[in-house]
Amino acid sequence: MSTITLVLTPEDASRLYKTFQDSASPAPQYAEWQLRPENCVITRYRSGKTVFQGKDAEVYAAAFQIAPETTSSPAVSGSVLPQAGSDEVGTGDYFGPVTVCACIVDEKTAPLVQELGVTDSKAMTDANIRKIAPKLIAALPHSLLIVPPEKYNSVHASMNLNAMKSVLHNQAYVHLQDRYGLPGLCVIDQFTPPASYYRYLSGQKRIVRPIHFETKAESSYPAVAAASVIARFAFLSEMDDMSKAYGMEFARGSGAPADACGKQFIQRYGEERLKETAKLHFRNTAKITGR
Repeated sequence: MSTITLVLTPEDASRLYKTFQDSASPAPQYAEWQLRPENCVITRYRSGKTVFQGKDAEVYAAAFQIAPETTSSPAVSGSVLPQAGSDEVGTGDYFGPVTVCACIVDEKTAPLVQELGVTDSKAMTDANIRKIAPKLIAALPHSLLIVPPEKYNSVHASMNLNAMKSVLHNQAYVHLQDRYGLPGLCVIDQFTPPASYYRYLSGQKRIVRPIHFETKAESSYPAVAAASVIARFAFLSEMDDMSKAYGMEFARGSGAPADACGKQFIQRYGEERLKETAKLHFRNTAKITGR
């Protein structure tokens, strides 16, 4: 159990709330809101302080902690081309895989990315993502990793979420480097301080450097935005396949609809098979199984 207290800007506080709003719970006295995502309680107080408490407090607070080594390269502009960017999807969803994509945007493909209106996938409708992602996949050099729920559960048994994400982003860049080579600028939408990112990678055979880390990078770097869209498309496609395989629709997020879906799944297939579709360490599992 750990506690981390940060003073977040209103913009960052809003972004944090929107990311985990499915886990909102009644706010205590003197607080604006409270969130209860997996293994953490996040409370935003009227004083401007935001408190992260729980086993994974560091995981959730990491993206908002500013350290001297926030970037591993000088300040850069999103207009620098060519550039590579990576992003992940599915880490906040109880059901479905985690997908990570790294891709390259250069002078020839940047106009297409702009024309398609590519932005952070969380700000785009699923219908729009299904429409434009195939065009990005056909046009952009990219590497896509998909971690099915059962594999995710196996890995998470010995690795926390930020460690998993670090390994996956690095592996996506390794694959991209082997297939296409990498440009001078490689960007990750920062989810943990750079020092922690590289610490998580200790023991990996190959570590891609240098990486530029920046929060909200999908808003400034077309390669990160495009990677986000491709990763989201892959997530949606995997969810479609799961629905066909099990003959039921799986809820997004980790709120009450996911609980109801989990109970329905267990009634049909039994508790043992839940690991095939869900991330078992989420609080949803205890609520669904009553244990």
